[in-house]
Amino acid sequence: MTNETDPPSEDAAAPTLDALIAERRRKRETLADQGIDPYPARFDRTALAAELHDRHADLEPDARTGERVRLAGRVTAVRRHGKLSFATVADTSGSIQLLLQATSLSGQAAVVLESVDLGDWIGAEGEVITSRRGELSVDTTELWLLSKALRPLPDKWHGLTETDTRYRQREVDLLANPDSRRVFEIRFAAIAAMRRLMESEHYVEVETPILQPQAGGAIARPFFTHANALDIDLSLRIAPELYLKRLVVGGFERVFEIARNFRNEGVSTRHSPEFTALEAYRALGDVTDGMELTEALVLAAAEAATGRTVFAAGDVEIDLAGPWPRRQLLDLLEERLGRRVHPTDPLEDLRAVCEEHGVTPLPGWGPGKLVFELYDQVLLPGIVDPLFVVGFPVEVSPLARHTAGDPTMADRFELCIVAKEFANGYSELNVPEEQAERFEFSAAAKAGGDAEAHPADQAFVRALEYGLPPTAGIGIGIDRLIMLLAEVDAIRDVILFPMLRPEATN
Repeated sequence: MTNETDPPSEDAAAPTLDALIAERRRKRETLADQGIDPYPARFDRTALAAELHDRHADLEPDARTGERVRLAGRVTAVRRHGKLSFATVADTSGSIQLLLQATSLSGQAAVVLESVDLGDWIGAEGEVITSRRGELSVDTTELWLLSKALRPLPDKWHGLTETDTRYRQREVDLLANPDSRRVFEIRFAAIAAMRRLMESEHYVEVETPILQPQAGGAIARPFFTHANALDIDLSLRIAPELYLKRLVVGGFERVFEIARNFRNEGVSTRHSPEFTALEAYRALGDVTDGMELTEALVLAAAEAATGRTVFAAGDVEIDLAGPWPRRQLLDLLEERLGRRVHPTDPLEDLRAVCEEHGVTPLPGWGPGKLVFELYDQVLLPGIVDPLFVVGFPVEVSPLARHTAGDPTMADRFELCIVAKEFANGYSELNVPEEQAERFEFSAAAKAGGDAEAHPADQAFVRALEYGLPPTAGIGIGIDRLIMLLAEVDAIRDVILFPMLRPEATN
């Protein structure tokens, strides 16, 4: 077992990857020849590294505990000093040092030790002690190889830095880059906290179809596939909304789903064709309840995952501490544009305002869409701190209830932070005839070439005819939230296995 704790020499002739793999295969064969299985079926571990550190935090140097343990983990460092060797083993909780004295090792342990490489999974048994320098260690007597790493890990001095490789080989990225592991620990803790809050508020977690006859619940371009068994075309869901509201009709008054959604659209630092969202629906609530729940979920995620509310987003500092202000969209646009706009304004007037502010109108955009694009392209980029923007045109909110007294505006909000939409929600439209009319309008737009128009879903209209009570709904983009909490700039950094082009093959 060679000393692998020092940085590699720039002058040394490094062996090729093929040579390193061949050498590791040879070591594996040597063990097999001596009757040692390099891939045993199981190992009974009795302690984790962190547990031992907690249990013996105050142990004096050069002390023995009399406690025998069985550890398992990946070898991250080895050092040899004559008949005394040291190895660092990392498990899911942390790392601990193994002290390996030639005079104390069993025959099998000595053979395994000679074949161990960095990256191997090993099991060890021995007494918990502290070294003369006070480092908690395991005075090892038994050693097992649990899995041979045929490919060497990136060395700890340089890590795994090539971006494409990090995303394609996330398993190696997590091993080599502690910051990548930190990001996903934040993700897992945040989602767990959000789930706990939903359960404490008596929401039931459900599962709705990913393969759907037609993708609804949002305005987006879907992916399509074909079911051979039924000989029908299907869409991957763009949102679970319609199915979740059908469950409210069915008597589950509070439901939520942490859902994988798919949109056949662009890829950028903030957009991924496959992403995760939390959607929730509450009977007898309205848009105000949706904002309160959204704020509670985000703050619960931040506190559980990081223990703080202040985060760096590029060169600005964001404080999530509530309460967050709530402002009407049309008021904000008036302040930004210097004039009042409304979906009832003449189409040509709104097109002129758009062009004046750098928004190029597309054919087929109605007045509500033009107002929305002024928000999206002119207003949103200037929003930094958490802000609920409230009241959006019905034209771009086909599933939302219109505001009292104004059939062109919907009781809808978006949570905006650092020029991004983090959440969306509204008072749900529950009038069957009005929903059917809106679907007809969307269907006409789709027939006219709008690939993102919402399809007409007759099954959903039929469900509304059984009676949907007043209902509040929200959707929170999990990936963008984790980007903020982990202080990273690219959405692919918070998705374990992001969508990539296929690897080039020779």
